[in-house]
Amino acid sequence: MPDLHNQLVLVTGATSGIGEVTATELAKMGAHVIILARNAKKAEVTQQKIKAAAGHDKVDILLADLADLGQVRRAAAEFNDRYPRLDVLVNNAGMVFGAERQLSVDGNELGLATNHLGPFLLTNLLFDKLKASPAARVVNLASMAYNFAKPSLTDFQSAKDYSAMRVYGNTKLYNIMFTQELARRLRTHGVANVTTNAVHPGAVASNFGSNAGGWLAKLLQLGRPFMISVEKGAETSIFLASAPEVAATSGGYYSKKRAEPVKHAFNTPDHARQLWKLSEQLTGTQFLD
Repeated sequence: MPDLHNQLVLVTGATSGIGEVTATELAKMGAHVIILARNAKKAEVTQQKIKAAAGHDKVDILLADLADLGQVRRAAAEFNDRYPRLDVLVNNAGMVFGAERQLSVDGNELGLATNHLGPFLLTNLLFDKLKASPAARVVNLASMAYNFAKPSLTDFQSAKDYSAMRVYGNTKLYNIMFTQELARRLRTHGVANVTTNAVHPGAVASNFGSNAGGWLAKLLQLGRPFMISVEKGAETSIFLASAPEVAATSGGYYSKKRAEPVKHAFNTPDHARQLWKLSEQLTGTQFLD
């Protein structure tokens, strides 16, 4: 087990499922863990559970809904004020929404806002703290659902053609492309002390998708007996966040602790640059240009 004493780790979506297991295991390795969550009551319950499991009190809370870019900015500002650096950022939070297209408070399609724009902005706003670490890691939760992606940069918000599973697949592909483009830009800018990798956790028996409603929620429920445990699903995230053997690896897509190729026609360097620019425009930021 790696020794993560003196490591500052931020995990989003850490009040249940893979995120909770990831935060707990990293805390048990000695890390000072900050959990970012939407619900204060759930966060407090999770905080106490992690403290008890880890045997120390270095577990803090940040509150933000990643779909609300104003809340992301506020949480990032709070982190930047409170902590000297960030050693590990695990962009774990992700959701699949229902049959009806919904918008965030900023007017973005809700799945896009939660799964891609929020993590993109958070990583951007915490980047100086990542650079302040001797060896920082960014772990992005993707999914093999990227195989179902049918993205269109001209209908980025799915206003013309909406499907909950397609949006989820699209955003998981964006997570991978963000990871690869971030790794490329880190190299271009000579930032050698920050690495980033993406994860497919596997088909996990968690509460994921329960809010989707309709046939999708029923399908996920029917599949639960055939899925892996959340503990098993969190293994690759924990591996990428802590294992010495991947400390210098960047830009990879991992499943079962092994790098895998990403095979999708949309996944080109040109599309990755376009996605980055569009993400900057929608979040009102500039990041490693």
